[in-house]
Amino acid sequence: MDNFMRLAIEEALQGLKEGGIPIGSVLVHKGKIIGRGHNRRVQQGSVVLHGEMDALENAGRQPAAIYRECVIYTTLSPCPMCTGAILLYGIPTVVIGENQTFMGAEVLLKENNVEVIVANNKECIEMMQQFIKHNPELWYEDIGE
Repeated sequence: MDNFMRLAIEEALQGLKEGGIPIGSVLVHKGKIIGRGHNRRVQQGSVVLHGEMDALENAGRQPAAIYRECVIYTTLSPCPMCTGAILLYGIPTVVIGENQTFMGAEVLLKENNVEVIVANNKECIEMMQQFIKHNPELWYEDIGE
């Protein structure tokens, strides 16, 4: 497994440990992590702190040229909000741990020439299946249903 995906999974597990939703993300620029985070909607009482948004926030302000050379790793297919941020900042590549439990806005990413790589990582799939099974109300709140 890619080391950056491993770190995104670690972020997801940290979120679960904190009582939140187990989705993690890592933003990488030229092989170096510049931001990492996990879904902290529950922990922070936030409406926007999905894993990708938290990683972007933790990267701090960056010049547009930096984002255009980044890869963002996420344990779950990005929702429309996170996809919008990826497109806004021109991040050219998204590596997704899994999209079986939730299919985000991957078509929109592809239509905008973002390279989308889906790992179908067994650990990511099992983590989300278990979370959804045991926390369906929280899961559906997170995805706006």
